[in-house]
Amino acid sequence: MSVIDGLRSVPFMARSISLLVLLAATLLGPVTPAAAATLTPVSGFGSNPGNLSMYSYRPDGLPSGAPLVVAFHGCGQTATEYFTNSGWRKYADLWRFALVLPQTSSANNSSSCFNWFEPGDQSRGQGEALSVKQMVDHAVANVGVDAGRVFVTGLSAGGAMTAVMLAAYPDVFRGGAVIAGIAYKCATTLTAGVLCLSQRQNRTPQQWGDLARGAFPGYAGRRPVVSIWYGTNDYTVATFNADQLRDQWTNVNGVGQSPTGTQALPGNTVREDYGATVQVYRVSGIGHGTPVDPGGATDQCGTAGAYFLDSICSSFHIGRSWGLDGGVTPPTDPPTTPPAPVCVRASNWAHVRDGRAHDVLGSTYANGSDQAMGLTNVFVTHTLRQTGPNFWVLADSGC
Repeated sequence: MSVIDGLRSVPFMARSISLLVLLAATLLGPVTPAAAATLTPVSGFGSNPGNLSMYSYRPDGLPSGAPLVVAFHGCGQTATEYFTNSGWRKYADLWRFALVLPQTSSANNSSSCFNWFEPGDQSRGQGEALSVKQMVDHAVANVGVDAGRVFVTGLSAGGAMTAVMLAAYPDVFRGGAVIAGIAYKCATTLTAGVLCLSQRQNRTPQQWGDLARGAFPGYAGRRPVVSIWYGTNDYTVATFNADQLRDQWTNVNGVGQSPTGTQALPGNTVREDYGATVQVYRVSGIGHGTPVDPGGATDQCGTAGAYFLDSICSSFHIGRSWGLDGGVTPPTDPPTTPPAPVCVRASNWAHVRDGRAHDVLGSTYANGSDQAMGLTNVFVTHTLRQTGPNFWVLADSGC
């Protein structure tokens, strides 16, 4: 039976309306609803030395100057999987910000992990780190996001890669959230990287901080705010890694390693505050994964599954801590006029005594830069210039 034959059984008025609709469809072609925003692959975003894929999400009607969140997936996951299950899409739509989700592959790493432990990928201006920086630059130029409100987060190897970006590009990221990740430069080889998962490293907060500061020597600008998320039953990446991350980023931000306050949150979660710049969230009873809390309430998000653990919506609390909901504003930038440099000329022995340098087997090395200064004694003298918190460089030719 044809479409016209079928209409003969319909009352005259309804038949007439149907014929008009049919005629309009014939003349105008099929009516396609407006396309909703989707996660979109982006090519040509830069030289891409890390061989990563870029995916972007721009909510419909996003205003110019909106924030940007970069979200790294974990090992064996994809950008689409993290976008779908982590809850970030919900808050991008609700609070009006854009998303960039980098994706690695088995061609880069057999387990599809980001190579947070490789020197060529964990360093400023190189490899995967530079590829992600190029993604941010592309979003700033083509989506119109605010270059001063860029944030980064990720799970597991993606969490470790978050720490890489915070250390290597503190001038790019306003804040970061490391979920079940690793402190920056815990390892510089694959073998050492595996050991970092289960063996506590014998480093002081100062040494952890020096590693992060060394990713961008001489940088004296604002440092990102950092939050650290860990399940208390994480046996994939041991929970002491939360403490090593805390030690690193409290030292970088110039605050102590004892909490200045604590707060109980839903999902058996306790938040520890370290000044205004570092937070540690300990989620009782969960293992290795991104904390989510499926549901329709504003503070609920995500889909529970493998490595997405039903407990608390981490994306909600992370986004609020960054001020993405319009309520809380991260610390403001310091004055644009840099302070005058601090220079000290003294013997190597005095530099070590006063904490500007350190001794290794009778030889002196400048703190932060690790520049060799000769024998540790009162006869060899040098001028050191301070370029950052506990970061000193040789300045014998003048300050």
